[in-house]
Amino acid sequence: MTPIDPMIPEAMLPKGVKDFLPARAAQIEQIRQTLQQIFHRWAFRPVIPASLEFLHVLERGLGEGLREKTFRFDDRQNGKLVAFSPDITPQIARIFATRMRHAPLPQRLCYCGQVLRHAEQQAGKDREIFQAGVELIGLAGPEADGEMIAMAVECLQALGAREFTIDIGQVEFFRGVMADLPLTPEQARRLQCAIGRKDNAGLGELLESFPLKDEDRQAILALPRLFGGREALERAEEVVANDRSRKALENLRQILAVLEVYGVENQVTFDLGELRGVDYHTGITFQGFLGGVGQAVCSGGRYDDLTARYGMPAPATGFAFNLLPLLSALDQQLDKATTQYADVLIFQIGSNKQPAQRVARALRQRGYLVARDIIERPLPDSLHYAQKMNFRFVMVIGEPKNPVRLLRLADGLERQIPYPSLLNEDFRL
Repeated sequence: MTPIDPMIPEAMLPKGVKDFLPARAAQIEQIRQTLQQIFHRWAFRPVIPASLEFLHVLERGLGEGLREKTFRFDDRQNGKLVAFSPDITPQIARIFATRMRHAPLPQRLCYCGQVLRHAEQQAGKDREIFQAGVELIGLAGPEADGEMIAMAVECLQALGAREFTIDIGQVEFFRGVMADLPLTPEQARRLQCAIGRKDNAGLGELLESFPLKDEDRQAILALPRLFGGREALERAEEVVANDRSRKALENLRQILAVLEVYGVENQVTFDLGELRGVDYHTGITFQGFLGGVGQAVCSGGRYDDLTARYGMPAPATGFAFNLLPLLSALDQQLDKATTQYADVLIFQIGSNKQPAQRVARALRQRGYLVARDIIERPLPDSLHYAQKMNFRFVMVIGEPKNPVRLLRLADGLERQIPYPSLLNEDFRL
């Protein structure tokens, strides 16, 4: 058996997963509750996908990148391969297509959960991912996509994010530029990688070696530079002539008009060289970035082909938040919002604990947060413990015939209260 150093708690867990102690757990719960409130305000209903999926079913909805990151193993009961999902969206697509195929459209579904992904063995790379998101199934068109972006902005504002941007792409714009070019799949892949990295020099060298027309070469060279506000759409129209890309630009203009109605147009930028999800999405893509955070805290877009993989075609759009980057970025705001206070720690003098137990029960029935200090220790030690654990009061109970001492920890103020009064429904701290 491999020895574990008890002085290094991380040595007891696989790399890429973490324990969350009460303060951090409360912050995660605060994020979840805030997001769920926004989801419900927009009339989304919760679903809870299964923890395990049959691998062959799950893989229908996964792109190549996520297939490689899936945790899979043999099911001892039937010998089939099962898996932990690396992403919840394909699970929602399966649930809709198989369990809700006769439900009225559109369906607005939301979720909060955890997924597992294989990750490179490097510092800080999470394998356990906390997700919260929405899927709007059954609606095509720019208004539905605009709602998703406006909703993501509202979520970030509700969480207290001060500086953030929603970065919008359109995979159909890129597909229009690349369509019918005399390139092999490998050449197209190399171009896509260079554009995604915004490697202008490398992109230029690649294009020099490919047999392309000058206008096609110029359109591809422009892709990494087509980012910014509304002006990026105007520059894009100047460099493309194909109908597919122009239709994608018109789609973005219509989405921008929706965002202007919601008053969030200043929170978005466009990036037509953003190729995330080009093998998965069918229209817009978007990512949310906070100042000082190197990775996206939310991502989404349109995926009209996904539910069809499970037998029920339907247009769909949605997004998901990755909670752990949010946790790090909003640490100060969350710390203020989640400082946990309890109301009363009850200290009982003497061997008869029943008077304290009765008071604890009575106060809890009135909604107070109450703990009995069951451990045997001197009162000063209990007061120190209560301060460390953010109790508002310490109640010192002796014999029922004697008054009870109620100590307010914020300023040391003490009140004397007759014991029977504590059991009275009218008593308030």
